Amino acid sequence: MKPLAGIRVIEVGSVVLAPYAAQLMADMGASVIKIESFKGDSTRSLGHAEHAGMAALFLNCNRGKRSVCMDLRQGAAIQAVKRMISQTDVFLHNMRFDSAQRLGIGYDSLRAVNENLIYCATYGYGAAGRGAKRPAYDDIIQAGSGIAALKARVDGVPTYAPTIIADKTTALFVALGIMGAVMERMRNGKGRQLEVPMLETMTHFVSIEHLNGLTWQEPKASSGYTRLLTSYRRPHRTSDGYLAVMPHSESQWRKFFTVVGRPDVLTDPRFADPAGRSRNIEALYLVVSETLPTRTTAQWVELFTRHDVPFGPVNTLEDLVADEHLDDVGFWHTAQHPTEGLLRVPSFPVRDGGPHGDATPAGPAPTLGQHTQEVLMENGYSAQEVQTLADQGVVKLA
Repeated sequence: MKPLAGIRVIEVGSVVLAPYAAQLMADMGASVIKIESFKGDSTRSLGHAEHAGMAALFLNCNRGKRSVCMDLRQGAAIQAVKRMISQTDVFLHNMRFDSAQRLGIGYDSLRAVNENLIYCATYGYGAAGRGAKRPAYDDIIQAGSGIAALKARVDGVPTYAPTIIADKTTALFVALGIMGAVMERMRNGKGRQLEVPMLETMTHFVSIEHLNGLTWQEPKASSGYTRLLTSYRRPHRTSDGYLAVMPHSESQWRKFFTVVGRPDVLTDPRFADPAGRSRNIEALYLVVSETLPTRTTAQWVELFTRHDVPFGPVNTLEDLVADEHLDDVGFWHTAQHPTEGLLRVPSFPVRDGGPHGDATPAGPAPTLGQHTQEVLMENGYSAQEVQTLADQGVVKLA
């Protein structure tokens, strides 16, 4: 049995943040109901799609959920949500605070129905701050949290990371916070209100290494972790490709420079100890960059493997689906989707039971409104009542 089996979650989410957090919980065994508008989550049309409304991004953020389609601007839909809430453990949304209040699905409204509810709101900026009413997407938060500016310290140009890092990282904190609240409720039986804003989450995330001298109230040095802010921190060119090489400890650096035939570097006072290497990291990485082109990737792989020097391939996304290590651990699964055919699905990365334990991901992502009737009838509506709601434009049936 998976760790969140028996936990019931309602997600009113769109794009990546709340949907990915809810999918993580589904991967851990939670039963997740996704409430969507008549247009559906916008990711249903983002990325490649074989069928309308079932694009790759949606398929990869919404596995294992049931879709209920309703118009939350209508009172009858809110009443249906409240009926569902009475039997729910967790309510999760990623709309702005004031929007949730206006619709009637703020914390106080839903707690009045279920006082043991764990209510989690996740959005761009904390509701107590002046940014609360500003719209926010991943790029905006990457800029606001310092990520884009850090790249400018490397090459002079602010740049976004080419992945939806703010949404996905915040989603991890959402899942973490909800699981903490679930554990607390097991002890005292009480629900809890949670807020997980993106800007605050990503500022926390970036500050771990980059606060540096600003860690002291009276700054003792500049911000930024020097090792990460050099243009030579990159995969290094070999004579026929690229290779990631990352000696870190004293013994690893000694082995590296011995193996590559540069023992002279070991006597350079700039690199004599960890503090010196950190201060002179750009010069150190420059030596690495100048050395790797002297042999092929395969030759370096053989040498570094034999001498236990940290290295890794520079995989493309296409390489990942054929990666030998990922194949060894059974990372990629093949899943039959009822409308989309055979899909490639990654394992849930927390393997329950150790190296050979269960890493099976949740089931297929739903079509829009696929479970509207099923879920409403589970919550006391008759088939005729569901049909009436559909006729009135309150809900949409698949």
